[in-house]
Amino acid sequence: MTGELVHIGFGNILAMSRVIAIASPNSAPTKRIIQEARNKGLLIDMTNGRRTKAVIFADSGHIVLAALAPETITGRLMISRVGSALKPEQCDEKVRL
Repeated sequence: MTGELVHIGFGNILAMSRVIAIASPNSAPTKRIIQEARNKGLLIDMTNGRRTKAVIFADSGHIVLAALAPETITGRLMISRVGSALKPEQCDEKVRL
């Protein structure tokens, strides 16, 4: 199985093929889910002590905390998809995107 790997800050890499959703951590239900995952041992904190800006839900039931905003993570995913679709001679065009 091939999967796209996306850098989510501080040297942490996430397999996007396992991601179900990316949410903001501000709502009460999301905070409750984070606490439940912490209690069950399913929480993966990839913030390196920074403020949590994104909560990532994996298909395995794990919850991943990231210090990057959801928009930044999805933007990096889109750039990696555009980059993989380009031919080597189109690399200069990729920079202008």
